[in-house]
Amino acid sequence: MTRYAAKIAYDGSGFSGWQSQKGITRETIQESLETALFLLNKRETSAVVAGRTDRGVHAMGQVVSFDTTAEWEASKLRSAIDANLPDPVSVLSVARVHETFNARHSALWREYVYFIWKGSGCPPQIKPFVWRNSLPWDDLAVRSVCRTLKGRHDFSAFCRKNDRPENTVRTIMCAGFSRSGPLCRVRIRGRSFLTNMMRIILGSIDLVASGKRDVAWFESLLEGGTRCEAGPTAPASGLFLWKVGYDPSPWAAY
Repeated sequence: MTRYAAKIAYDGSGFSGWQSQKGITRETIQESLETALFLLNKRETSAVVAGRTDRGVHAMGQVVSFDTTAEWEASKLRSAIDANLPDPVSVLSVARVHETFNARHSALWREYVYFIWKGSGCPPQIKPFVWRNSLPWDDLAVRSVCRTLKGRHDFSAFCRKNDRPENTVRTIMCAGFSRSGPLCRVRIRGRSFLTNMMRIILGSIDLVASGKRDVAWFESLLEGGTRCEAGPTAPASGLFLWKVGYDPSPWAAY
């Protein structure tokens, strides 16, 4: 068996998230990828993912690891997998990795980017990939919130109630906000994230940025609490798993 890592991108709009589940009506990214791997490997092949994305969430730099029964040239394996995937999913690169590499457990951090469109009208080309929110935002308040996010905090208020684990403490390595005209971007990098954590953070940022809450309120949420104390869950449409960090990088020569 030979192990490979693949960097994939996808439009999550038409999928029920990453993970295969019983009783769902829409296909998942995992099902699509593992079906493609089955066709090449002639056997069931499990794909380990760096970060499970929810229904409707997109990815630019998702990473998966898997084993093949035969050794492949990386570029040819990339093309072969890509040819058997639906159009909304694409393999960007493939690399052979050490047999101990695990896309999830070897990851040092995950970085998410959330896009918000602040214009009154939105170009149709980007509509599926932004949160159309025309409320005026105080950019300085958003940047202040991003500064408070850095560090180790209890994010229990930022987790979907039914998926809250026993340990809700997470470390945020960096967080930032930028704007180009009506297009805004919030970028957050952390070692790991709770279910819906990014989207609840964005829903809470919206309350501060629009003047309905203050930064002190947001800071208090980082000391723990219940889901009902935080803001609403922002739409999945604007959220991307942007990149995943490893040392050494799988894309370095093996």
